[in-house]
Amino acid sequence: MIIILRPNTDKNSDEYRETLRYLHNLPNILIREHQEIGVQQILTELYLIGETSAITSEEIALLPGVERVVRVSEEYRILGRHKDETRSSHFEYNGVLFSQNNFNVFAGLCAVDTREHIDLMMRALQANQQVCTRMGAYKPRTSPYAFQGHGKSCLPDVFELAGKYGIKIVAMEITHESHIHEIDEALSNTGHPTGVMLQIGTRNTQNFELLKIAGRQQKYPVLLKRGFGITLEESLNAAEYLASEGNRRVIFCLRGMKTSASDPHRNFVDFAHVPTIKRLTRMPVCIDPSHSVGSRAQSPDGIMDIMHVTAQGIIAGANMVLADFHPAPEKALVDGPQALLIKELPRFLEDIAIAREAYEKRVALFAQPL
Repeated sequence: MIIILRPNTDKNSDEYRETLRYLHNLPNILIREHQEIGVQQILTELYLIGETSAITSEEIALLPGVERVVRVSEEYRILGRHKDETRSSHFEYNGVLFSQNNFNVFAGLCAVDTREHIDLMMRALQANQQVCTRMGAYKPRTSPYAFQGHGKSCLPDVFELAGKYGIKIVAMEITHESHIHEIDEALSNTGHPTGVMLQIGTRNTQNFELLKIAGRQQKYPVLLKRGFGITLEESLNAAEYLASEGNRRVIFCLRGMKTSASDPHRNFVDFAHVPTIKRLTRMPVCIDPSHSVGSRAQSPDGIMDIMHVTAQGIIAGANMVLADFHPAPEKALVDGPQALLIKELPRFLEDIAIAREAYEKRVALFAQPL
């Protein structure tokens, strides 16, 4: 059960204290509080976890300060869509809106290598009116001998150059709790020139301790990638781990499934699940065509497979794309063969605009009565 209090409820007010006293006296109930701090108002939600079947929505709705009560199903209690659901499916971070109704592009380096390449990438993003990027500092690899990323040593360069070129958010994978602290420190030392979106990679989708840690902090939103060898339900429950710990600013990313049936692509493209996730949850949905396809292969029509699957995901309703670019892919330390060239960025963005317009036209078409 989710209790939504009236906007800007004062936690020191008598009505708030009276409501909390009542809830704390309920048997076998755990209460978790979550706040959404917006530009104009603060929204407080109370999650009742435990034996809520005996509690009626009507009795809770009569408590002081309560605006409405949502009875939730067992699965995806916080992030899921429930009967008579009216809660928003959007959040704002560092001036950028994320929702199931808009679209954002995160193009950048899969793995940070040199300051020069960071500079070239971010300069190109600014020239194309982009304010978000991906920059990998920590890279989990299958082989212990492969490049693992520069780690915290490259963070000052990334953040300083992001500020220089007006990049508002850097998506950055983490694999350990210490990486959050290192990001905090580097942002502080550089004067907070940008924001960071923590990324949980496909290998860590069921690293439950890392999910709990990323969920307990509410400073940064989280981009969670689907596990490449588990069911969609298991991956969505991983997202629920984040939300249950307090961080509801979660974006779900489809990145392809690991199976021999995917050949010749790196992974089996799963972008048909975009509308499924939007139906089951309130999370914005991201697609990662680079790691799904894994190459610059081109079809006879002259369009690369990466471009084709990007369009497929967007026409299905994706709200974000995460794509690998590199100034010199032949010199990239990670996943060079799949990286797009910086000179291809304008065409990539134009193709995205075409696909997004097609999606919006489809939505308008099906909104019309038969």
